[in-house]
Amino acid sequence: MRNGIAKGKQSLGFAEAPYLLSAGTIVGQKESQGPLGKLFDERGQDKNNLFGKTTWEEAESEMQKRACLRAVEKSGIPKDKIRYLFGGDLLRQGTATAMGIESLQIPMFGLFGACSTSGEALALASMTVAGGYADYALAVTSSHFGSAEKEFRFPLGYASQRPLSAQWTVTGSGAFVIGCEKSKVRLSGVTVGKIVDYGLKDSQNMGGCMAPAACDTILTNRKDFGQDLEAYDQIVTGDLGYIGSTILLELLKKNGVDIEDRHMDCGKTIFDQQTQDTHAGGSGCGCAAVTLGSYVVPKICKGEWKKVLFVPTGALMSTVSFNEGESIPGIAHGIVLEHAG
Repeated sequence: MRNGIAKGKQSLGFAEAPYLLSAGTIVGQKESQGPLGKLFDERGQDKNNLFGKTTWEEAESEMQKRACLRAVEKSGIPKDKIRYLFGGDLLRQGTATAMGIESLQIPMFGLFGACSTSGEALALASMTVAGGYADYALAVTSSHFGSAEKEFRFPLGYASQRPLSAQWTVTGSGAFVIGCEKSKVRLSGVTVGKIVDYGLKDSQNMGGCMAPAACDTILTNRKDFGQDLEAYDQIVTGDLGYIGSTILLELLKKNGVDIEDRHMDCGKTIFDQQTQDTHAGGSGCGCAAVTLGSYVVPKICKGEWKKVLFVPTGALMSTVSFNEGESIPGIAHGIVLEHAG
């Protein structure tokens, strides 16, 4: 019997929904000093965010490993019962993930969805468990300020000045165990995003590049599931930041939809704009993942939020595409999370 129920062109519901059993989060020093600082499982105290390693890339791999082990430990599921791992990061060929989870020896699917990777991983892990291909699956992603700046923008040693539209890549990793056992959080549906390109070419304005994709996925979720967005207590975008969030709300209003009273953005939540120099807010794969695991999921567990649409967003660029003058398309994946009592 098929468990998946197709909804419209891009969405999927489940006759028997899988559950989010646990989350593990680890962040760097700057993130630990932000508004959510006390909520993370592990907080780095080294200003260079090396986590005992010698390079930023090694440090990011270490974060992924620790986040995965913490999530598995909190779930109470033996590691050898985890059938598949879905993971990705921002580095070339997914090296942070490959090196980070090697010691876990869990069969892996490497993913790239830029900063939307947490949503992509959760969607695939949920579909895998719901389809009966695994009793338990692990979803993980990460980002690191140092490694991301070195790969995508300017080496930190150059001390280049960042424009006000730029966002601060979060140093952090979030991991989630998805399973068939009942918990307090049910993953009841997914809306798989499609690539949306408005022709923007400014890599220092990621929020503007990603906002159209977030708008498209939110509107598609409403259409595919045939429900008003008021059904959600919160619609949580990943890392649009202050500029991208403003653009998203304007785009939705042009389509006759107003979510301002129930919208939250992880990039606006993880840092304090008044006291922390992050310009337009947070970004990076780790931004949405650690905010979901440390702040959003606990609220759903407690029943404070009964139903949440989680929409992490990604800017699909590389140093090659940017240097060749290509535009920066965006993508966003929607995950429906419900309180399961």
